[in-house]
Amino acid sequence: MPYQYKLHPVAQKEYESSLSWYLERSFDAAENFVKEIDAALVEICGDPYRYRNKYKNYREYGLRKYPFDIVYVVEEQLQLVVIVAIFHEKRHPKGKYRKA
Repeated sequence: MPYQYKLHPVAQKEYESSLSWYLERSFDAAENFVKEIDAALVEICGDPYRYRNKYKNYREYGLRKYPFDIVYVVEEQLQLVVIVAIFHEKRHPKGKYRKA
């Protein structure tokens, strides 16, 4: 049974600001960004332990066409994946791992 997912409020802000940045430049790029995020979430929820464990209990999924990593933790008891960051790879990694 696939897991459900929930976006941390900060991850939600990161997603919205990235989407608005792409929308200012190109509707097609923004649309493809949304599709890639959605596809990544489906993959992550299908098998959340498949992707690398980078730091403590944080796992990462790197998008293929966009320079972003989806950072998440798995809450096994709740069958829930908590997305803690949609992190641009050029940003300083200090804020990459935050408490879920």
